[in-house]
Parts: sequence; structure tokens; C-alpha cells
Amino acid sequence: MTATHWKDEPESHDFPAAHDYLSLVLDEKGASRLVEKLKSVAGAGGVTRRKAKDLLRASQLALLESSNAHVASDLEKVAKGEKLSPVLVVAGDAFEGRPLIIADGYHRVCASYWIDENTDIPCVIARVKAQHSH
Repeated sequence: MTATHWKDEPESHDFPAAHDYLSLVLDEKGASRLVEKLKSVAGAGGVTRRKAKDLLRASQLALLESSNAHVASDLEKVAKGEKLSPVLVVAGDAFEGRPLIIADGYHRVCASYWIDENTDIPCVIARVKAQHSH
């Protein structure tokens, strides 16, 4: 299985899911602002590609087992020829010690890792400007 198991654009329901997650780690205004930024980047054709192993490392999240219900569901979709939606992420900042945030698509990243950790995953990346210079 290769990169052909990815859609070119995020699905509309991915953005509310990203907001739900981001509202747990940010205030409502910040979550809404980042989701609008993700929509803007996606709308401008700003889908880029990153490897599953790099997304997991940058986010500092653990790889979920292939037996995890959501990961297994995504693996099954790919086995049936269905395409997965690109992931929505907020870029981290190594200078500020802030890891990458996978706002939507953590299970899809893990599923892709189990397929091939080096497969490029389409991502919409919102970048947040630093509050101060380094």
C-alpha cells in the first residue's frame, strides 16, 4: 500500500473535529482562530506531505497499536481501497518547547505508520507566529 490511500483535500467534518480537540488545549478564541487558519491553508492548496514517523516524533505522541479500534478501522478502509483524509496539524516550536499538535488525524497517522512509516502523509499545517523573537 502506498501514498495512494490519501485524499487530496480534508473532509468538511475534519475541521469541527480539529476544533473539538484544540478547544481542550486552547481557549475558544484560540481554537477558532487556528481552525480558520487550517481552513485558509487548505483552501489555498496548502497541503504538504510529511512522513508518519516524523509527525509522531514532532508531536511527541506514542504510536497507537494496530489493534486500536480507530487505527484498525483506518487500516481496514485502506485495505478496501478507501482513501483517508489528510491530517490537520499545528506546527510546533522547538525554541518554545512546543510540540506539533495533531488537531485531527492522529489515528490516521498511526495507521499510515503501520502501513509504511516512510509514506508521505498529506497534511494541512497551520503555523503560529512566535510571541517574541529568539
